Amino acid sequence: MREIRFYRSASGDCPVEEFLDSLGPKQAQKIAWVLRLVKELPLVPKQYLKKLEGTDDLWEVRAEFGGSASRLLGFRDAGRLIILTNGFVKKTQKAPKCEMELAAQRKRDYLNRKAQR
Repeated sequence: MREIRFYRSASGDCPVEEFLDSLGPKQAQKIAWVLRLVKELPLVPKQYLKKLEGTDDLWEVRAEFGGSASRLLGFRDAGRLIILTNGFVKKTQKAPKCEMELAAQRKRDYLNRKAQR
């Protein structure tokens, strides 16, 4: 079983919670369902969890709802822990570069703060 946590900035902001709060209730329910699958399934189908090619170990949690594609980006930390850094509604075939850069920046911030503890 995997553990999923949401990234928090040094000031305590949680961008993933803010993203989820911006969605409609049914869209948020679908993402919660996908997150449960990611946590509980030993092998998660690529339609729900996929490593992003050409990145430094960034992963994408994928949820489709009513023609809309929501994505949560994040990375793996010690063992079975996944840290989700940001979310967005996907409008193009590829994940937007700015979202991947944001996830990479938050990964560096998380790992730096973790190392200082």
